Amino acid sequence: MTFLEHLGELRSCLSRAVLSIVVCGITAFVWAGELFHFLTAPLVAHFSEAQLIGTGPAEAFIVKLKVSLGAGILISSPYWFYQIWRFVSPGMYSKERRLAVPFVAGSTLCFLTGVSFCFFTIFPYAFQFFDAEFSSIGVAPQIRIGEYLSFAIKLLLVFGVVFELPVLSYFLARLGLITHTWLIENGRYAVVAVFIAAAIFTPPDIVTQVLLAFPLILLYIICILIAYCV
Repeated sequence: MTFLEHLGELRSCLSRAVLSIVVCGITAFVWAGELFHFLTAPLVAHFSEAQLIGTGPAEAFIVKLKVSLGAGILISSPYWFYQIWRFVSPGMYSKERRLAVPFVAGSTLCFLTGVSFCFFTIFPYAFQFFDAEFSSIGVAPQIRIGEYLSFAIKLLLVFGVVFELPVLSYFLARLGLITHTWLIENGRYAVVAVFIAAAIFTPPDIVTQVLLAFPLILLYIICILIAYCV
């Protein structure tokens, strides 16, 4: 394929991926209220005195749109992972193209695992810490629903993407672009990069940055093992 053909294929894959997210998001809008209560459950459970508030006439509707969009991204993840595969597969050998199903299945599983890990493990610890900080200064928290949803969805997606590292390392090792020895030799730089990435992709507080950094380091170790086995 020529450069322009690659650009055309990229546009086609992106268009299909975005369309799938929009369609799934519109479908999820029917259950936006139930999804909102599900997403706020960790906050309600671990922020003992938190009161969710809305500060604008359209905020509830915008929150429902955010919830629906986040749900659309999760529901359509197998399809847009397939679109990613369609874009990169022309540069592979025929035997490597047969890995389409393992790639889509593995990527989807890792993505959903990262989202679940964040929701069921990270959120409770983070909200308990934040609740204790409010209590230490004697302030009853009032949290905007839009601000909370932006915080929650951003963190969920970041963890989902981060958990793709094992899949990425597998294919890079298969292509001979990385080895386990190279990963070990550059481990010290990886640790620095992990904490920089955690500071960039998380809210400006040390707790969520550390909570993201340690899983990243563990995933890096898993990537070394995967590269060694490949």
